[in-house]
Amino acid sequence: MDQTAQLTDNVRVAEQYATTDNLRTRRDVWGPGPEGVSPVDILRTLVVAGQHRRVLEIGCGTGQFARSVLDVSPDTDYLATDLSPAMVAATHALGVAALTTPADALPFDDGAFDGAVAAWMLYHVPDLDPALGEVRRVLRDGGAFYVATNGREHLADLLREAGGAPLVTQFTSEVAADVLGRHFAAVSQRDIETRATFPDHASAQAYLATFAPHLAAALPPFEGPRTYAGHTAVLTAR
Repeated sequence: MDQTAQLTDNVRVAEQYATTDNLRTRRDVWGPGPEGVSPVDILRTLVVAGQHRRVLEIGCGTGQFARSVLDVSPDTDYLATDLSPAMVAATHALGVAALTTPADALPFDDGAFDGAVAAWMLYHVPDLDPALGEVRRVLRDGGAFYVATNGREHLADLLREAGGAPLVTQFTSEVAADVLGRHFAAVSQRDIETRATFPDHASAQAYLATFAPHLAAALPPFEGPRTYAGHTAVLTAR
């Protein structure tokens, strides 16, 4: 990616997460798929089962995931971070320790944590390998890195209906294990199908408008509710 394109993407991401509204709109439509399981629940179970003393989350968003881990494992020393001050403020409001910092310049000592989390955010990181190198650096030997991301066909049917194309990022579930494998010795992955349910056309437009207003405007009208498939992966790297 050239510097101009990268700068444009950085500005777009910063604008998208300047407030918590877009993230909340997207989060609220998702539910379990055919397996009847939620990737958020699976991710939380893995983190809690790791019995980590200190956990770092990068790209914590509104802090809901961090709060859910602490509700189950209140003795965990959990620090949430995000590049967006609005997200850090929302996380603080949930009673979670949070810090504003970029993922590729973590202000922590080597081996300071024994667990780390990055949930649906690594596809936003402009320089992915330096950020992953930072996570590897601040994890102690034997520490675990828990990751969630989406696949190329995630919500693709809705995007196509609006005249768009699937969102292919630098960190889809199809390539995530290989990318993590550049920094970690062992990576495991579980693929999970989810469902997004929109009660009406307006709600589907509102979802699309959080990241692609032109697709929201182009979505053909429909009556009643619609459900679309999502494709997610949860990975553990050590």
